[in-house]
Amino acid sequence: MEATQPFTILAVDDNPVNLTLMKMILSKEGYRVITAPGGPRARALSVAEKPDLILLDIQMPGEDGFEVIRFLKENPATGGIPVIFLTSEKEIDSKLKGFDLGAVDYITKPFNRREMLARVGIHLKLSIATNSLIAEQARKLRQITEAQNAMLPLAEEFPNARFGVYYKALEEAGGDFYDILEISDQITGYFVADFSGHDIKTSYMTAALKALLAQNCSPVYSPLESMKMINDVLVEILTDGKYLTACYVWLNRSTGRLRIISAGHPPVVHIPKGKDPEVIRVDGDILGMFTDARFGIHRIRVAPGDRLFIYSDGLVESVKQKIPWATGAESLVEKFKEIRAVPYGDAPVALMETIFDKGDVPEDDVVVLCVEV
Repeated sequence: MEATQPFTILAVDDNPVNLTLMKMILSKEGYRVITAPGGPRARALSVAEKPDLILLDIQMPGEDGFEVIRFLKENPATGGIPVIFLTSEKEIDSKLKGFDLGAVDYITKPFNRREMLARVGIHLKLSIATNSLIAEQARKLRQITEAQNAMLPLAEEFPNARFGVYYKALEEAGGDFYDILEISDQITGYFVADFSGHDIKTSYMTAALKALLAQNCSPVYSPLESMKMINDVLVEILTDGKYLTACYVWLNRSTGRLRIISAGHPPVVHIPKGKDPEVIRVDGDILGMFTDARFGIHRIRVAPGDRLFIYSDGLVESVKQKIPWATGAESLVEKFKEIRAVPYGDAPVALMETIFDKGDVPEDDVVVLCVEV
């Protein structure tokens, strides 16, 4: 059997006698102890060694314990390490300030062996429990992410749909969703939605939405009827002010008819073959909020070689630059021109690279769907 890795404790104090005493007390109990005589060395060892716990003296010449803990808590690599302050019995204000800065406890000087071991032990146990909880939550969120991604159709699964897609969730529980609906041999539905919020409830709602689309998008119903029936169900099951924006594009390739139904979603960009892009705005109420919601519909004729871009607001909206999605599409018309020679399967990725070409990153989840007639 492999030997258990000992816990590493960093002891920080400008008094060498105190350092020796702490090392002796803790080492005898099986802890690995590293020491630092001041703030700069403590910061360097914290980053390099990633100790399981830090015993940090407050009063040190030059860089005191307050400065050190500020550094530790502001650094992602060390922010989760529990810190116990070393202080005198009378330093009440220092103790309170230490707690404000993120310390988990304090030990008074002169040290009491039993007190030190008790406090170190309990905070290591708490740290283990916290880290285990975080790891378990991360595992569950990864499972949710994998489940969400498994629901999203791939282009190779629907060759007749002639589409390319870019999908990126900024958090584990993404709020954006898309689906491809084979309504008949000649009719294909393309659905892009954006849920409010990015919590675990949202991830479960994407599964419900996918089922609703499969049940209600058929040749029996017009695309507008499908959207209304989906809304009626969502109004009943969505809670806590949840809603979603959505765009449903219904394409009949045999007749060249195309319908765009919008539920408060960003405009579609239509690029007729050999012509400049045009932004198609369609007003409509959001999904899942109102029983009497009205959805906008736009009808156009399309021809082979035409393209449509359906996307979520993360593509065009920027809080930092104060760009709302309502006007963001027009600002990107030139970007759409730049990629019209790119094969439709690669066009969404090419568009993202064109828009975010200077190290910028989207501020929200992004779905970009490119459809070629």
